[in-house]
Amino acid sequence: MKLKILILPGDGIGVEVTREAVKVLRQVSNVYGHELDLSEGLLGGVAIQQTGTPFPDRTRELALAADATLLGAVGLPEFDNAPPEKRPERGLLGIRKALGVYANLRPVRSYRALLDSSPLKNHLVDGADLVIVRELTGGLYYGTPRGISGSGAEERAVNTMTYTRPEIDRVAHMAFQLARGRRKHVTSVDKSNVLENSQLWRRVVVEVARDYPDVTLDHILVDNCAMQLVLNPKRFDIVLTENLFGDILSDEGAVLAGSIGMLPSASLGAQKSSGARTGLYEPVHGSAPDIAGQNKANPLGAIGSVAAMLEYSFGLIEEARALNAAIEKVLDSGRTTADLKPHGKPAATSEVGDAICELVTKAYAVAEGN
Repeated sequence: MKLKILILPGDGIGVEVTREAVKVLRQVSNVYGHELDLSEGLLGGVAIQQTGTPFPDRTRELALAADATLLGAVGLPEFDNAPPEKRPERGLLGIRKALGVYANLRPVRSYRALLDSSPLKNHLVDGADLVIVRELTGGLYYGTPRGISGSGAEERAVNTMTYTRPEIDRVAHMAFQLARGRRKHVTSVDKSNVLENSQLWRRVVVEVARDYPDVTLDHILVDNCAMQLVLNPKRFDIVLTENLFGDILSDEGAVLAGSIGMLPSASLGAQKSSGARTGLYEPVHGSAPDIAGQNKANPLGAIGSVAAMLEYSFGLIEEARALNAAIEKVLDSGRTTADLKPHGKPAATSEVGDAICELVTKAYAVAEGN
């Protein structure tokens, strides 16, 4: 299969973790006989530095031409006080909108090897396995009017949370379809006791649920969901929520995995004419400029994002499973970066990537009887 992929290393540790993710992607493609067509572009702070904009037109062109996009991370301290349109994060919002990736999938699972890395008690974390499905192109981050106006005592800021029925409908269908391949349980998160926006959200989700009689639906208010994620995370299978709530809850989910560096994500849109599903793949973590260039960042979230890309955009289920199995074996071996608190000397970013490549190759050889 030919895999046409755009690589956006981004800022800070994004460059390092993406390098390892691409190394693993090349190895998987070599082992399984796929052809890679890779291109590289600029997004975020590095794009501002080189082009004056966080989302250059050339990057837009490359992203629209590719079947899938792999992103490292965006954000640099030098832009912290810049106006909104000149901040690296605006590039991330721009590419999501350009690609039409409306559903963000953030799998959160506990690994036995990392139970002690979580601040939660082992018995709460052990066995947790959920997917947060976050609506990605609507809500507070995109609504208008927005902005800051006035001065002195009259200065005010406005952001608008807005959703249409079609926006809610399509992400809800995505959540229920995913649930059918898992434990058939969707928990919809809202704040319908005080927000009209959430009242529409709940009503539309209930209507969509009628198309999936084999899937159980329940509802939870966002504040209670935040509490239940740390008190009883094993109650969740698919967590469906709007943009802002999903952004916050998915980062909270990092405590279950032991490190935010472990979490991959997949942002999915429509099916392309090539047969691939439009996808933007990235680890959940930020650019961590304080450790950039030191070969100590955890690349497993980025590598897990490659596994998600293989599965969701290209339908390469066997390859994705092999890669996820390699990640688990690396964790069991203890060849991990410092954030995962290994018992021995922490592994470097590049060493973790090398270990994944070795395991993928060995597993394929065993499966083929070689």
